Amino acid sequence: MPDPGPPADPYAPAPSWGQRHPETVAAVTVFGLTVLLAVLSFPPYKMPEFAYAMLVPGIFWAYLRPRFKLYAWTLLGAQALAWTIILGWLHHVTWLGLLLLGPLVGAWIGIWYLAVWWTMPRLLGRRTPLRLLALLGLAGAWVVVEWTRTWLLGGFPWLPLAATQWERASILQIAGYTGAYGVSFVLVIMNLGFGAYAHRLLREGETGLGKRSQEFFLAMFLLLGCLTVHVQETFNRLRFSMPLGRVAFVQPYIPQDVKWDPAKGPGILDVLERTTRAAAATLPDLILWPEATTPWAVKGDADAQGFVESLARQGRAPLLLGSIAIEHPRAPNEEWYNGVFAVDPVTGLQTAYYAKRHLVPFGEYVPLRPLLGWLSKFVPIGDDFARGLDAAPLVVPLRSGAVTFGPLICYEDIYPRLARASVRAGAEVLVVQTNNAWFGEGGAAYQHAANSVLRAVETRRPVLRCGNGGWSGWIDEFGNVRATLTNDAGSIYFRGTQTVAITRDARWVNRLSYYVEHGDWFVAVSAALALFGLGLVGWGGKGEPA
Repeated sequence: MPDPGPPADPYAPAPSWGQRHPETVAAVTVFGLTVLLAVLSFPPYKMPEFAYAMLVPGIFWAYLRPRFKLYAWTLLGAQALAWTIILGWLHHVTWLGLLLLGPLVGAWIGIWYLAVWWTMPRLLGRRTPLRLLALLGLAGAWVVVEWTRTWLLGGFPWLPLAATQWERASILQIAGYTGAYGVSFVLVIMNLGFGAYAHRLLREGETGLGKRSQEFFLAMFLLLGCLTVHVQETFNRLRFSMPLGRVAFVQPYIPQDVKWDPAKGPGILDVLERTTRAAAATLPDLILWPEATTPWAVKGDADAQGFVESLARQGRAPLLLGSIAIEHPRAPNEEWYNGVFAVDPVTGLQTAYYAKRHLVPFGEYVPLRPLLGWLSKFVPIGDDFARGLDAAPLVVPLRSGAVTFGPLICYEDIYPRLARASVRAGAEVLVVQTNNAWFGEGGAAYQHAANSVLRAVETRRPVLRCGNGGWSGWIDEFGNVRATLTNDAGSIYFRGTQTVAITRDARWVNRLSYYVEHGDWFVAVSAALALFGLGLVGWGGKGEPA
């Protein structure tokens, strides 16, 4: 018979619950840290440095070879909860939408962790070049996951990882070459580097020179590369600054419950008239209104057209506004467009206008109507609008000369391809006209503005944002927020106007960024890195034995 060993010491302290269930403790810890770091990394919280560590708990845990089901459910669940919190502002419109979209986005992003679980244990004891290639492959896989969000279920690329750094322009400048995906790539590499370094110190017991981590050195090298691009791109920025004009931003802050009530229409026009007269008193070169400001279509309703033309004429400044266009009114082929229109103080409403290209599903159209059209019988679904087919930039005469504006309506600025198409069509300035009042006074407006910062750096074009109630302001070509409209209490949510002197960088006038010229080439490179790096790991076996 086998030796039973010495008898148990009856006076020895009993192991705690945590000591008897170490995997459960690890899962709860990783879950909590992942949710906390992810939420705090994104706006409206001002803790972007947490983005360098938000993935580390899951990466470090993967080294320890947890059971697959436990790991997968923990990380997918953490991401689902984190994104439900991040998108919490959606409950002002629909709780059902929040409880469907938040977990879906989070779980989709969480798929990346499954590759981490498979990869990290296989790197133990492997040669440095393979480990570094594997890290590059994992970062490439993250980029591919982010890219798929631009088209998944119609596309919702809200808040890529790069958006955490919207107030840290120093790391953003590579986006002019790689798109925002390059910034996300570097942030993921930083997380992987920290995770590898932590494992080396805490689990491998390395001391002295052995503590050095080549993975961490790779991460620092890429981060320093970003900072080098920042110095190169922004050096002597003020020397090349040239005036564009004085722009008056108008925030009418029309409540959503009255915006489309015909009985409230006269009151809305009164608000628009008062705020626009106040803006005109500052003698601006251009007056901006947000998305869908007028209660009636400026193209298709003669009274609405006459109203905006009168205001532009009295204010002696062009008006760039969001409103509705009705083509072929009262005809069988009548079509409605959510558009942006230019009104000249002398010649009136321009014939050409911009029509929104990416409509909101179930808000402006019904996707897969043959399959999902029945939903409109049970819930109120907007399906009134037709889709614009091209970038259609608008040429607006300012005192300094004509300027070509590339409009983006509502959440179109979260799509890099739309901003890129606008610049390729000739836009010198991107203008985002939106209505975030749907989503209350929480984090939505700040999160939305973060996406605009990325578009400014990618395209090297100034971005002017005008919201119904905020966030409104000016972002320069390098992603610096140069002006934000606030009231006396410091809030972005208010009714009023402010005039800002806008400048632009002469080096980027009539010049396209590398990203605008070449598009999402970095996504293809990332996909190749993912296939090559992770393929090498799989081909070479599992690494050191457990």
